[in-house]
Amino acid sequence: MDDFYDPPDDPLDIIHMDHEILVVNKPSGLLSVPGKGEHLADCLIARLQAAFPEVLLVHRLDRDTSGVMVFALTPHAQRHLGLQFEKRQVKKTYVARVWGDVQEDTGTVDLPLIVDWPNRPRQHVDFEKGKPAVTDWKVLKREGATTRMGLFPQTGRSHQLRVHMLELGHPICGDPFYAEGPARDFPRLMLHAESLRFRHPDGGKGMNFRAKVPF
Repeated sequence: MDDFYDPPDDPLDIIHMDHEILVVNKPSGLLSVPGKGEHLADCLIARLQAAFPEVLLVHRLDRDTSGVMVFALTPHAQRHLGLQFEKRQVKKTYVARVWGDVQEDTGTVDLPLIVDWPNRPRQHVDFEKGKPAVTDWKVLKREGATTRMGLFPQTGRSHQLRVHMLELGHPICGDPFYAEGPARDFPRLMLHAESLRFRHPDGGKGMNFRAKVPF
């Protein structure tokens, strides 16, 4: 995966900016933060810092996932938002297209995850050593060979939504790590962070930001 990294050159898509925070819509295929090695230096935070040198990281999205990300513009905002993520006070909504026809309308996947060390960055379920990971889900639309799902993670583990959907028997379409055969044959990972709800670091007002699903 690391050998071929060809990030999109989309212009920055800024959803909101004020004196404390910067909310952007990350394109699929762009790293949130730099990877190891010069060829993985191009990433969203580097592009943002070129325009806004004071930008600070709060959280990240997988390279192939698109959607809403919040960055801090002050150390205070970074601490404030970081605590909200840590205490699971941030509400995250994702939309995914998964392979197959999901029978139930709603459900919860509660399976602990840990890195699959020989195959990293893949993750897998491990009931002994895994960290708690919980995802609520609901069917938005059944589309024949695929199902459109709303995913609501209660925890923020690496690859959580991807592994949980795989364990449900419905891998996310276009997933280079977990989908196989026709499920993999899509132009991108069909996973998008549609909305993010948190309290503003200045005053604590609840705010909700959205980015339109591109698939």
